[in-house]
Amino acid sequence: MSLAEEILAIYAARGAGAYFGERVSMTEHALQSAYFAQQAGASESLVVAALLHDIGHLLAQVPDDLADWTADAHHEASGARWLAQRFPAAICEPVRLHVAAKRYLCATDAQYFAKLSSASVHTLELQGGPLSAYEVAQFEAERYFTDAVRVRRWDDAGKVAGLKTPQLAEYLGLIARSAQLAG
Repeated sequence: MSLAEEILAIYAARGAGAYFGERVSMTEHALQSAYFAQQAGASESLVVAALLHDIGHLLAQVPDDLADWTADAHHEASGARWLAQRFPAAICEPVRLHVAAKRYLCATDAQYFAKLSSASVHTLELQGGPLSAYEVAQFEAERYFTDAVRVRRWDDAGKVAGLKTPQLAEYLGLIARSAQLAG
C-alpha cells in the first residue's frame, strides 16, 4: 500500500466522524484547512501540513464527545511522530507545533481568543492555556514557528459547514511528491 493509499484508508476509517464539537467532519476539516492554505498561496509542504495537521486524532482512540475529554490527547505530537517517518520536517514540524501556535496566538494576539470556537476554547484549557512569556520566547525560537502559526490559522478557518473544497483524492499526487522529499 502506498503512503497516499494509507492516508486515504485512515480518513476512510475515521474521518467521517464529527470534528469534536464542530459542525464539520474530521475529513471536511482537513480538506478545508488545506483549501485555505492553497488559497493563501502556501508551499506544497504547508498545504500537506494543513491537510494532515490533525492526523494524530485519527490515529488515536479518543472520546468522540469533546465533553468527555478530561486531559489533552497530545494529537500534535503523535501525529508529528507518525508524519516524521514519512515526510520531511517542513511538514511534520508545523504539525508538531500547531497546538503551541494556538497557545502562542492566545498569548500574543489580543483578538485571537475571541475568534476561537467553543470546542477550541475547551481544548485550550486542556492544552495548558496561553503560553507564558518564557514559553512565547521558546516558541519563537523554533525553526518552523511561523509555518505553525499559518497552519493554526487555516485550522481555525477550516470549520465551515457545507464549504465545497477539493476532495482528498485530489491531494494524492501532492502527498506522494511531498513524501519523496523525505527519502
